[in-house]
Amino acid sequence: MKIAVVGSGYVGLVAGACLAENGNDVICVDKDPAKIRTLQKGRIPIYEPGLEEMVRRNRAEKRLTFTTALPRGVRNSQIIFIAVGTPTDEDGSANLKHVLGVARDIGRAMNGYKVIVDKSTVPVGTADRVREVVRKETNHPFSVVSNPEFDDFMKPDRVVIGAEDTRAAEIMKELYAPFTRTGAPIMLMDTASAELCKYAANAMLATRISFMNEVANVCEVVGADVDQVRRAVASDRRIGPSFLFPGVGYGGSCFPKDVKAMLRFAAAKDYEFGILRSVEAVNEQQKLRLLVKMQRHFGSIKGKRIAVWGLSFKPRTDDMREAPSVPLINGILAAGAAVHAYDPEAMKVARGIFGAKIQYADKSYDALAGADALAIVTEWNEFREPDFARMRKIMKSPVIFDGRNIYNPEQIRGLGFTYYSMGRQ
Repeated sequence: MKIAVVGSGYVGLVAGACLAENGNDVICVDKDPAKIRTLQKGRIPIYEPGLEEMVRRNRAEKRLTFTTALPRGVRNSQIIFIAVGTPTDEDGSANLKHVLGVARDIGRAMNGYKVIVDKSTVPVGTADRVREVVRKETNHPFSVVSNPEFDDFMKPDRVVIGAEDTRAAEIMKELYAPFTRTGAPIMLMDTASAELCKYAANAMLATRISFMNEVANVCEVVGADVDQVRRAVASDRRIGPSFLFPGVGYGGSCFPKDVKAMLRFAAAKDYEFGILRSVEAVNEQQKLRLLVKMQRHFGSIKGKRIAVWGLSFKPRTDDMREAPSVPLINGILAAGAAVHAYDPEAMKVARGIFGAKIQYADKSYDALAGADALAIVTEWNEFREPDFARMRKIMKSPVIFDGRNIYNPEQIRGLGFTYYSMGRQ
């Protein structure tokens, strides 16, 4: 199939590369000339495991091209994905100016029937608004489809397609058939339901995270072990184990933004989403939980040197949007302590956020030199089995605040560390 993907960020670039990997001809469009030049050279501006190799492979096969010329992409494609950002407005709602601007430009460039696909996470009713914008710009026939993005494009749990006409639905089913050969369902529904699916899924996952963080906090005050509690809860088939690990809160481009947007569009219809409001509040408090533990241990951290391992909001990405490391580091700095940080992939991004306010280590152990304590914020694999003897030797005091529960408390204390984790004594 001939496909255009407008927007070459985390969603658009992954979608474009994966669609090309299955033999489609894909044109990725972005208004940023520097980003397009980088992609044309075979380099990618984001970190996503395996993505750079996939981009290079499909560029070499001429199935994947990059351009700033949106009209070219539209005219040479039957399916056009809109995968641009929907940033949070001041009132918490999703800002649709980029989505609707692209829709307008698509309408002006159309030269025949097109399927226009909302891939960006957008509130209910966006498909109708996109349809209205495009209709004002063209006399050509078209369909608007909602196709929200979920994890793992190549091996999805499900593919959700919101379409109001059979023609568009059949085209989208054909497009996604190779991705669902193992039995993952293609779910056809109306556009409003499809738009809500992404928000509902992310809100549920965010709720599980905040709930388990609250349980961990209760465990600390009553003397229980959250690992034992979590395993017992997760064994219930109605609940299961996913997203039940306590930590320092969720972050990233999806959960915080989508929770805010769902609260906002529910409120716009005079519905107060009470549970989700609490989920958001708990998450913001949880991001500072390690700072509270530090202050309890030291009394004051003024003048202390804190090493931080992990800056991205999750492993295997350089994305620091809404990352728990950001408010934690800002809190440490505000309390008068110094920060020496390390992350396997997010150092460049961190420099753009903190500038000269903190120190940056080239290697994980470099961050520990002279440190009064180590805070573990992101559970990168390389942090799981470090050389503890080496750590003790180079740290000023062997204190660890583990925000991801990656170490065994008895083992780590047996090695001579003072150890604090989440929900464990």
